[in-house]
Amino acid sequence: MSQSIVRSRTMFTKPIDRDHFEAIDDGALLQEDGVILEVGTYEDLSKRYSNIPVHGTGDSFMLPGFVNGHHHVGLTPVQLGSPDMPLELWFVTRMVTRSVDLYLDTLYSAFEMISSGITTVQHIHGWMPGTLEEVQAKSEQVLKAYHDIGMRVSYCYAVRDQNSLVYQDDAEFIASLPVELQGPMRAYFNRTKVKLEGSLDLFHSLFDKYQERSRTKIQLAPANLHWCSDKALAALSETSERFNVPLHMHLVETAYQKEYAMRRGGTTAFDYLKQFGLHNSRLTLGHGVWLNERDIDQIAESGVCICHNCSSNFRLRSGIAPLNAFEVKQVNTAIGLDEAGINDDRDMLQEMRLVLRAHRIPGQEDADVPGMGQVLRMATSGGAKTTVYGSTLGTLEPGQLADLSLIDARSVTYPYLDEEMPLLDAIIQRAKSSAVKLVMCDGEVIYENGRFTRVDKDAALAELHEHLKSALSNDEVERRKLSKALMPHVRKFYKNYMDPAKHEPFYRQASRV
Repeated sequence: MSQSIVRSRTMFTKPIDRDHFEAIDDGALLQEDGVILEVGTYEDLSKRYSNIPVHGTGDSFMLPGFVNGHHHVGLTPVQLGSPDMPLELWFVTRMVTRSVDLYLDTLYSAFEMISSGITTVQHIHGWMPGTLEEVQAKSEQVLKAYHDIGMRVSYCYAVRDQNSLVYQDDAEFIASLPVELQGPMRAYFNRTKVKLEGSLDLFHSLFDKYQERSRTKIQLAPANLHWCSDKALAALSETSERFNVPLHMHLVETAYQKEYAMRRGGTTAFDYLKQFGLHNSRLTLGHGVWLNERDIDQIAESGVCICHNCSSNFRLRSGIAPLNAFEVKQVNTAIGLDEAGINDDRDMLQEMRLVLRAHRIPGQEDADVPGMGQVLRMATSGGAKTTVYGSTLGTLEPGQLADLSLIDARSVTYPYLDEEMPLLDAIIQRAKSSAVKLVMCDGEVIYENGRFTRVDKDAALAELHEHLKSALSNDEVERRKLSKALMPHVRKFYKNYMDPAKHEPFYRQASRV
């Protein structure tokens, strides 16, 4: 039995609504084997449990552990040579990505996440070449990295069984290319051996192996509507229901994806999903930028969640998600850092500020824009509900899992903070990741005073650096050549994809709001 007390200057136990939250001055909690037993004041708990180890010195603010609700990779696309572009063109640049060591790559982003207070990540994996056995080995590398560093993960392998590069059948796209590119393009597509059946086999294998672990859970991920056939959507819906696991699915991230759905089914993407029984509380939609009002009403009624990836939407020119409408309709929303945040890192504190400010539409009504309680909820309990962990995470209450962070109070309040300023406002608007002094996951301290307790960060990064100093492989060289040669043809494909009469440029729509 492992017990400890965590103390703070102020403990923020949970968000209540858009503007309000619960807090305890001199707050502390008692945890045993990763579960919170009691919360109260440190004065009270320390008297009643005088022989139990104490973390914290009372000079920090305590928050529930953050949940990164949408994550993919370690080294960022920018680091790997893929600049920010409109999403559909960016897919082409992602072909240049180095073949990295996935264990070290996963540790890289985990270091960044944990040091900003993130204790749980929704890791959406995919786009991996190789046979089922090779892909499973790569999945195991990712899961081992999270296990070794002590972080909690809800893992899913993104299922794709069609339209690998553009919103068109692979064979049709290959046929549209110059003859000299058809062979290389076909060879590139053929690298990916795991389609629908293999993806389901992978889920079953990982689920059986990991589902009883306290910090590792397995769920499902239909990658996106254009990437999934009707057969795949039906199979994933049935598997989700049978195993009672969530699904996380990119949807209408861009206007081009909205147009694809209309071409495929003559309706919205969300309406299309309904025919497969996917419209239920097990489904989370990543992005949801181009949902319409009717979609949002149906999402609210069906209990579907949305993960808001604010930085990614800005960086890849996807648009601005209607977060204020989600909140009005009481849709549960999470925050996801996606490939990387606005500063090309995984800083949840920064992302919370961006979410807070990106949706401040003109007007006088406070209820029209995100509030501090709302943003805290999105980063904690709202995010947790989109994972397998559900309502067991995200607040600091008895019975909850003991995931939390301590943020140095002086960094937020020095040299002055007026007493009129609510503390949570100051924390969300001023705290930097450098102020995170301690992170606890499952009752274990995994980060304290800049040091990771389980993994040597400097050694891991040095090994990753050495690994990437090697010369490009023949495969990497060929993929870079192919990426550059394909770009004009992909641009041509999308140039006339949208009907200007039906799809006004986004900035013109936004200017009239």
